[in-house]
Amino acid sequence: MLKTSGKVRDVYDIGEQLVIVVSDRISAYDSIMPNEIPGKGVILTQMSNFWLDLTSDIIPNHLISTDIKDMPSDFQTDYFKGRSCLVKKLKMLPVECIVRGYITGSGWSDYKKTGMVCGIKLPEGLQESQKLPEPLFTPSSKAEEGHDENITFDQMCQLIGNDMAERVKKASLDVYKKCADYALNKGIIIADTKFEFGLDENGTLVLADEVLTPDSSRFWDLSKYKVAQGQDSYDKQYLRDWLVASGWDKNPPAPNLPQDVIDTTKAKYQEALDLLTN
Repeated sequence: MLKTSGKVRDVYDIGEQLVIVVSDRISAYDSIMPNEIPGKGVILTQMSNFWLDLTSDIIPNHLISTDIKDMPSDFQTDYFKGRSCLVKKLKMLPVECIVRGYITGSGWSDYKKTGMVCGIKLPEGLQESQKLPEPLFTPSSKAEEGHDENITFDQMCQLIGNDMAERVKKASLDVYKKCADYALNKGIIIADTKFEFGLDENGTLVLADEVLTPDSSRFWDLSKYKVAQGQDSYDKQYLRDWLVASGWDKNPPAPNLPQDVIDTTKAKYQEALDLLTN
């Protein structure tokens, strides 16, 4: 059984299929924190699986089972319960598919300098955190090490072909729009997110990896939302803000997290799950 470990998830190759296990590790600024967020892996897994089910009418996904009884015996312990998924093996596309519904983060920084986000011209006079006229699809390349790099849609076409690029763009926007509308009715703004896709053995486009979790998205509190400022969020922005305030230079190793930062981060993740799934 081969295992590869990312910043947060561990992937086990069991032959015809994979088992993805979401740990309680948390990362920021490309560094894994020395402290875990207890229960975070279960929260993220439940949220991602909820979205996969909600969007299965738009695009098929990689999920086969969430029951550890369907996995090899090594996974049939309390630790793996609720944080493990049996999934299809796919040929993953070499792009990250980012959808931005609001102008924030690096997009806001780009816009202030150039009037554009990832090379896409936007109307003048937009303010920080403002909802965009239409969601933007801004792909990036997958970097083996370090940061992914933003690419244009034309560059994406060169990587995976025009037809596949158009299909991926449409699927990304359709999934984002459905989920953003759903979340808005639950009191959460999904400001932006990223998706990954792969091809199955029949060449069918499949939604894979994590979907619309606080680790891959910006979730804002609708009740506190105000344009022209930063937002209260349910994602790991609280952790990032603490790290910046701590004076850490963003180079490994990361500092130890105080208990209140651990507790608050977990509470934000849990609140988002509760709001979205009742």
